[in-house]
Order: sequence, then structure tokens, then C-alpha cells
Amino acid sequence: MSHTKQLKQLLDSKQLLIAPGVFDGMSARLAEQAGFSLLYASGGAISRGAGFPDIGLLTMTEMCDAISKIVDATSLPVIADGDTGYGNEVNVKRVMKIYERMGVAGIHLEDQEFPKRCGHLSGKKLIPTEEMVIKVKMARDTLSDPNFLLIARTDAIAVEGFDAALERARAYLDAGANMIFVEAPETEAQVEQIAKAIPQPKLINMFYGGNTPLIPKETLQAWGYQIVIIPSDLQRAAIHAMQKTLRAILQYGDSSSMAAELASFKEREAIIGTKDWLS
Repeated sequence: MSHTKQLKQLLDSKQLLIAPGVFDGMSARLAEQAGFSLLYASGGAISRGAGFPDIGLLTMTEMCDAISKIVDATSLPVIADGDTGYGNEVNVKRVMKIYERMGVAGIHLEDQEFPKRCGHLSGKKLIPTEEMVIKVKMARDTLSDPNFLLIARTDAIAVEGFDAALERARAYLDAGANMIFVEAPETEAQVEQIAKAIPQPKLINMFYGGNTPLIPKETLQAWGYQIVIIPSDLQRAAIHAMQKTLRAILQYGDSSSMAAELASFKEREAIIGTKDWLS
């Protein structure tokens, strides 16, 4: 079964889907082995993994290279971050062709100016609603697979206000988006209001320490959200684990003092599936 059909079946189940943010093949494998049914290829985490902040510095080619490795490493459907589409509607057309060919199950495109920045950073700028509508229509018209999930994201809350974000969301849905992603609501009341105002399928970003308060998954499902992404938490956990191990190596010359916190050699090889590659 194609990844797009897998995702459609998951959405048809009406269960809330939680998609951890992955940024390479290893993190994708770990998430699948942990029992998740859907993955999110986080543009921010991929950018930080390359050593750059999430402010639109990676090219489309670099992003596609990372996402293709994630798709290849897992049997699960992957929703990929498409940022702004890397330009105007012509660039969006190319992005949609490439992402569909790579085998991702869905994409979200956002209404920030290019280069964009992390949705929870200040100083964001938006393109006009009419320009984003053209991008969404182009994305929809370019797709060949009817099951491919097209998600439109708006960052308008921090720039134009909450009501404007809802207006943009409705316009993008009317233009052909399957699902809406209103980024960075600032209160629990706003999260609930989005759900009441937008009856169509919705995605929400929930990560510890962001501008959006954490809300129990049972509540989000009751309000009608279909997908929760947690973009950066795996990478943030890995940062502290690597820092701790590096301190031990610097102090002692090896990592034996960290033995209880390290995956064993056998565990590592099992996670990555080494035996599947050896005759």
C-alpha cells in the first residue's frame, strides 16, 4: 500500500494521530520501532541537524536530500515540511512534483515570506492572502495522487492577529487544501476557538517550551484535531544526551562512565537493521 493510502486510512479511523518530528534515518527508525503510526519530517530539526538555525537557510535540494533518507528508512507515512515552497507558485509546482516522487504522504506549505523563520520566533512576515491562495491552488493542481495530503499553514496569529489567521485558514481551504495548520496559538482558548471556527481537518503543533500551551491529547481529539506534530523534542533530547557523553569523553578519554545510558553495540545494529544488509 502506498504511503498516501496508509495516511488516508489512518485519518479515516478518526483517531488523533501523533507524529514525532524526525530529522534523519535513525530518528525515523526509532520512532517507528517505538510504535508510532505517522512521522513528521521537521524542517526546523533538519536545518539544525545541518548546523543552521530554522530561518530558511537550507535549499530545497538539501531539504529533499534529508527527507528522502527519512522516507527510505521507514515503512510509515511521512508528512514533510515544505516551508514556503521555496519561492512563488512556479517553485511550488516543482516542490510538489519532487515531494510526491520522493514518496512522502503529505506536505505543509506556509504563508510566510521567503526566507521564512521558525513559527515560534518573532519577526515573521507574511505574503498576501491572495498570493498564498495561488500557491495552494498550484499545489493542488500539480498533484497526481488524490490521496496526497495537502496542508496549508498560516503564521498570521503573531503578525496580523487571531481573526486574520482564521480568515486566511478559510481562504486556503477554499483554494484546495485538505487540512489547515494554524501555527503558534498563544492560549488554550485560541486552540479551542480554532477547532470551533474551522470544522475541516486540522493539524496542531505541540512541543514543550513553545508559544502554544500543551493540551492533553484527549482534549485535542475531542475538539476535532486530527494530527499533532511534535517537531523538535527528539532532537532536543539528543542534544543533552550528546553533551553529557561528550563531557565524559573529554574528562576520561572514553565513554565507559556512561555505559548505562548508551545503547549497546548489538542494540545499535538491531535498530539500524544491519543483518538485513548482510548475506
